[in-house]
Amino acid sequence: MKVVVTSTGKDLDAKVDYRFGRCPYFLVVDTENLSFEAIPNEASMEFGGAGIKAAQKVIETGAKALITGNVGPNAYQVLSSAGIKIFQSSELSVREAIEKLKSNELKEINSPTSNSHFGRRI
Repeated sequence: MKVVVTSTGKDLDAKVDYRFGRCPYFLVVDTENLSFEAIPNEASMEFGGAGIKAAQKVIETGAKALITGNVGPNAYQVLSSAGIKIFQSSELSVREAIEKLKSNELKEINSPTSNSHFGRRI
């Protein structure tokens, strides 16, 4: 299964970023063989609309699930409307989060976990 993970870096040993729309990278990971692609999050520096733009990027990857720390209301609406399952993880490496997803140890997010503009750099 293809999964997107919000990441602080460009590899599987980077930490899961607690921000969705403002994370520096998305790692698109194949859970079967752990092959991955790092995609810079072009929405991370946007003043507004970062969550929606980031959600559109996740949809474009064809992923079936997302692992992140938090997701705001606008991004949540876009992702859930596209049928993408959202899972919460924090303080783990991307590799550890994928392993926990595979063993059903991550909590599924069923509503927004933060308000609009969460994590915005001022």
